[in-house]
Amino acid sequence: MIEVRQLKKQFGTQPILDGVDLRIESGESAVIIGRSGGGKSVLLKHLIGLLQPDAGEVLVDGENITHMNERQLLAVREKFGMVFQGAALFDSMTVEENVAFPLIRKKKYSAAEIGKRVAEALDVVDLPGTEKKKPAELSGGMRKRVGLARAIIYEPRFLLYDEPTTGLDPIVSDSIDQLIIRVRDHFKVTSVVVTHDMRSARRVGNKVFLLHAKKIYASGAPEEIFTSTDAVVRQFIDGVADAKETIL
Repeated sequence: MIEVRQLKKQFGTQPILDGVDLRIESGESAVIIGRSGGGKSVLLKHLIGLLQPDAGEVLVDGENITHMNERQLLAVREKFGMVFQGAALFDSMTVEENVAFPLIRKKKYSAAEIGKRVAEALDVVDLPGTEKKKPAELSGGMRKRVGLARAIIYEPRFLLYDEPTTGLDPIVSDSIDQLIIRVRDHFKVTSVVVTHDMRSARRVGNKVFLLHAKKIYASGAPEEIFTSTDAVVRQFIDGVADAKETIL
């Protein structure tokens, strides 16, 4: 279970989060939506202690992680896998080396065991036989899949996705959505997905949070959010700009 209580964060004089509250139950698939620059990725980084809040609490399995030291945070982070927006692969490494990286760092697995687990992870994301390829040889969708394979290789309890379908065409985006659902159901993980893609949000989440004006403005099941008549929710769901807004 993940819970955020009255979380506040600002950079310099710019407030980003101002009293965020949310609760994600074990096994849920939560989606966080909201405008660009609205603090979604900042919120995601607080969940694994990559950022420390100015005020408030972040609880993981009932433990407040906001005052933990780096050694304590390392133990918490082992519960998480993260799929970054650009996949964040090492260009100089092969697919196999990228996926194996978390296990190699632990220094407790044999080469044979690592190879076996890499092959299994790549099979889950439909990329068998790509071990020797470099990231430059892969399409955008394939790189996302490699990033997901790296995130699941040590079977984390929580999976965080930062804009998993950004930059992908609708067909590839659909395949990534299906993969997120398959991984969630296969590993029984709690998933948290940050996205601007409304079709993806509707498909992969069983709970949706709208981050607006630095707080969680609305939350509920997808059917509640996507049929809401609230003006702020409707504006975001329908993608309608304010009349006063201009394109820069």
